[in-house]
Amino acid sequence: MSPERTQAYGRVMHTLNELGPSKLLADEQDRIRDAADSLIFAADLIEDPAAVEALGDIESLCSSLVESGRWTEITAARLAKDLRECGPELVPARQAA
Repeated sequence: MSPERTQAYGRVMHTLNELGPSKLLADEQDRIRDAADSLIFAADLIEDPAAVEALGDIESLCSSLVESGRWTEITAARLAKDLRECGPELVPARQAA
């Protein structure tokens, strides 16, 4: 787990604290929290299908929030980005020899 991932997790939790009670249903808040938890503890997205599923679920949730008019595209995109950044890189960086 990197400092960048930890910071992204903090941003997701901040969003939940700030917007959650007024802009999200309880089950939506739970989905976001569960996704963030799955991603922050994932070591490798290829090896962790639950983390990949969590990403897909949040992408779907963000689309629904925008389509319903409950969230702006900017807010939904920011949440989706922060959640993606909670997880490991899709393609691990090459280590120096």
